Amino acid sequence: MKVQSTQIPGVLIVEPVVFGDDRGFFLESYNKREMQSIGIDAHFVQDNHSRSSRNVLRGLHYQINQPQGKLVRVVSGKVFDVAVDIRRDSAFFGKWAGVELSAENKRMFWIPPGFAHGFVVLSDSADFLYKATDYYEQKFERTILWNDPDLAIEWPIEGKPILSLKDAAGKAFCEAEVFEGDSLLKEANAKQ
Repeated sequence: MKVQSTQIPGVLIVEPVVFGDDRGFFLESYNKREMQSIGIDAHFVQDNHSRSSRNVLRGLHYQINQPQGKLVRVVSGKVFDVAVDIRRDSAFFGKWAGVELSAENKRMFWIPPGFAHGFVVLSDSADFLYKATDYYEQKFERTILWNDPDLAIEWPIEGKPILSLKDAAGKAFCEAEVFEGDSLLKEANAKQ
């Protein structure tokens, strides 16, 4: 397994070893020991699968309580995936990292707790899988506007994306609830 750092420490691009021949391919999509060896020591509690059409943009989502770390990948199609640092005390607060994930490149993207997450579909459709470190809880979910000018995310899309009502009504980054001080540490300790 190979790992690439991004401009934000802790946000990682993971490339699994792929064994292929004329019959197809095989890869390990998750191996706890391998993940720990590259710095992802997460306990996953939920797997999710979404399918979306071209130009569908989902995000920027996070949970203000029960923050989720996510290990994401695409098994059909292609997306541009984004993580935004929303930890106020971070030197990278308000910065984003993005990567193209596809069935072809087989990359995974590790987004630690404390980040907002979103993606846009670049192919006709995409099947998107993600492992989460905490359970989804609707009352804690928050959304930041995908096109917030303070974030200036360089989405590789033409025209307007297709958004849910929730995503179209997301908050401006300057008004969004963010992680303050050691709130993530308190959350982790409460689970032990």
